Parts: sequence; structure tokens; C-alpha cells
Amino acid sequence: MEELERLIIDDPERGLFRVHRSAFTSPEIFRLERERIFDRCWLYLGHESEVQHPGDFVRRWVGGRPLFMIRDDEGEPRVFYNTCPHRGALICRRDVGNSKVLQCFYHAWTFNTRGRLIGLPEEGRYSPGFDREARSLRSPRYASYRGFVFVTFNPQAPSLEEYLAGAREILDIVADQAEQGMKVLRGTHRYHVRANWKLLVENAIDISHFSATHETYVEYLKMLEQARSRRRHRTPVRPDRVLVLGNGHAVHERTSVGGRPVADWHPLQGEEVQDEIEQVKARVIARVGEERGRRICELGRNFIFFPNMNIADTRAVNLRIWNPLRPDYVEVIQFQLVPREEGGLRLQRRLEAYLSFFGPGGLANPDDIEALESCQAGFMAGGVEYNDISLGYGMAEGLTELAIRVFWRQWHALIRGLERPERWNDATAS
Repeated sequence: MEELERLIIDDPERGLFRVHRSAFTSPEIFRLERERIFDRCWLYLGHESEVQHPGDFVRRWVGGRPLFMIRDDEGEPRVFYNTCPHRGALICRRDVGNSKVLQCFYHAWTFNTRGRLIGLPEEGRYSPGFDREARSLRSPRYASYRGFVFVTFNPQAPSLEEYLAGAREILDIVADQAEQGMKVLRGTHRYHVRANWKLLVENAIDISHFSATHETYVEYLKMLEQARSRRRHRTPVRPDRVLVLGNGHAVHERTSVGGRPVADWHPLQGEEVQDEIEQVKARVIARVGEERGRRICELGRNFIFFPNMNIADTRAVNLRIWNPLRPDYVEVIQFQLVPREEGGLRLQRRLEAYLSFFGPGGLANPDDIEALESCQAGFMAGGVEYNDISLGYGMAEGLTELAIRVFWRQWHALIRGLERPERWNDATAS
């Protein structure tokens, strides 16, 4: 326990926050994360729009476990463990598709979209004690909020809404951008990073690295502004700030670099869609009110759902899920959320904004991957015990690493077998 205590130095009096580098490299800590975090917390799985029609399915690895989500013949999304109750083979063997029934390729046991065993070869040779219901597909505990689907493997976990806490407001803000609801576009960007998963979490809400790491992207925006002879002039609704949302969730909300897809003109959109953008913004404000509407339309946000999901609601609405595979290796799958009603040139420009920053050939995401892998390699050098995450200690506005500290405080509590940290903020009780 003493070794786990020293993983984090959190000193409000001196304004210091440090993380021991073994948190990123130790196989024992990785094992504890599986047991005390990913087996106990609610985890993000997917979005209901990914299974739009009866029989639509997607499969995912979540918290180290194979699962799949399918819309049943009554139109309800369901989640199942991706394993045959017979001998264990994967039932769902494609990442996405549609099927009226699910048949195991090993022995041809067959299940309907509600998970019930409906067929097996040589059924007459089973004894009267064979119970079809007991051999049907099994589900983890799952629930949905505003179309976002979560699972937990912990029977004692609180309700999803209780676990989301203040994060519900952020999911509401994302969902309320659309008049007809949000949807995930077809197509998945899947990649692997030779680094610890927590470095990815840090990076997702680390605003201080932007101008240095993504210098090429910043110069690209400046070039577009000059070429299109127009610059954005916008008064921020409020200063940049971090909101502590409970249970390790946090959001950094700010005037968005590069603009918002439902806000004022910015260089990645051009003049052609400006009138349509203004109309969308006016409808959002009319629907949800002036203050909330301007918050939705004019501010960007980087949101962390503890422990496995990030929404970057900035140039586009980018959603990422991570699945840690080893202490130094993580799988990432990335999606684009858009309003169902959006189409034409405005959707095209949104996707261009997404690809130019987050895409596999973009000007920013490859920078981040290089940075994270460089950090992981640097840990092998030795000589330095702790990383420093003290920027803006005690500050919730402006340039601060408070959001990262919120994540680490929750992580440190759970890894020690506690329910919650003494505090999530820098100086006040949680």
C-alpha cells in the first residue's frame, strides 16, 4: 500500500502535483487497473446510432473484454458478451454488419437478436436437463444516456446517471447541437500507440501542448485566414475554464482554436457556408436559450469520461475510445459525431476540419502519437522519478492542468482500493 501511496505527490500548500513514472510502465499497476478500474467503473461502449436498424451490430473490446451491441427485432439496442455459451468462440466476428440471427462458426449454435438460443445441431441428442435459456447469450449491465451507451462489469456499481454526475451536462450540450439527434458517421479510424493509455488521457485534455506540438496546424490556419482575407472577431462568452464533473470526469471549455462548426466563420469553413451556419446558430439559440445556445455554438470543449472516452467538441465532434492492451501499448478507435440533419457543403467542411486535424494523414493527430511514444521511450532513460503536472495549481480558469489532475486523483483513489479521492479540485474537498 505504501508503494501505491507514493505514486502521486499532491501538495496544495506548495502547489505541486507529480506522478511517478512507474504508473506508466509497471505490469503490476496495469493489472491493478484492470481489476480496480476497468472491472468496476462504467465504460463507454458506443452510440445507439451505430446500430440504426434491426439486426445492425458493432463489436468492440471494452476494458479488455470482447462485447458487441446489436439492435434487436423489436428495435431495442442490446449488449452481449462476445462469447458462445457452448465452447467460448467469438459469436460476432466482424466489426460491423447486419444479421437476423447470430451463428457460432464453431458448432453452429444459433441465437436471435435478443440473444436467445434458437437452434443447435443434433438437439434431440441432448438430455432433458439441457436448458436453452441457461445457454443463451449473456449481457453485462448496460445503460444509455442521450444515445451514448455504457457498460459495467460491476454488479454493485451505482446507476449510470449517478456515475455520470456532472458529465450529463456535457453530453447534453453535445446532443443539443442537433435538431434531430446526433449520429456516428460510418467508418472507423483505428490506430495503436506504443505508449501507456494514461498518456493519451493527459494529451486529450492538455491545452498547454497545442501551440508547440501542433505548430504546423496553427500555421495552416493562419495561411487559410490570409488566403480568404478574413479573420474571426469574436468575444468569448466566458474565459477558458476547467469544470470538475465528479467521478474523475472533467472538461476544459474554451474559445475554440480553429472555430466551431455551429459558430462564427472560421478558415476551415469558408464563406460558402456562412449563411447556413448563422441560421443553424439562430435555431439552436431559439431552441435552448441565449446563454446555453451561445455556450453550445461558440465554445469548444475537451471532455474526459473516466476512464475510457474522450470527446473533442472543437473543429468537429471527435469521439475516441481507448482499450489498453499492455502497459506500453493502447488501441484507439475514433469516430465522428454529426447532427442527423446535416448534409451538403456544411457536412463536407466539417469532415475536412476533422480530417485535417484528427485524421490519419492530418496535421495534428500524428504529432500527438509521436509525442506520446516519445514520452514512453523517455521513461526508459531513468534518472527522473516523477512527471510534473503542476501548471495552474489552484486555478480553474486560464492555462491550467487541473483537468489532468482530476483524472489522476480519481485514478489514484481507485488503484488504492478507495471509492473516491479526498478531493478532485486542487484545494477543496470533493
